[in-house]
Amino acid sequence: MSTTRWTLTVDQTMCCSSGMCASIADGRFHLDTGVSQPVAEEIDPDDAVLEAARSCPTAAISVRDAADGTPIAP
Repeated sequence: MSTTRWTLTVDQTMCCSSGMCASIADGRFHLDTGVSQPVAEEIDPDDAVLEAARSCPTAAISVRDAADGTPIAP
């Protein structure tokens, strides 16, 4: 069993409120006051989150290794 965890953040100044992240990674993001927010800051690895980060039109989503901060996506 893997103990790897990821941190998930959305840069509020870059988010354009497209909603793509919430559509791609349902349950991981929600739109709050017009911008995306992660549902949880620390998560288990999830391919849908990587796809959401890579698909974000403004690259506002950051996925990092929770243990050492190494960037994972985008």
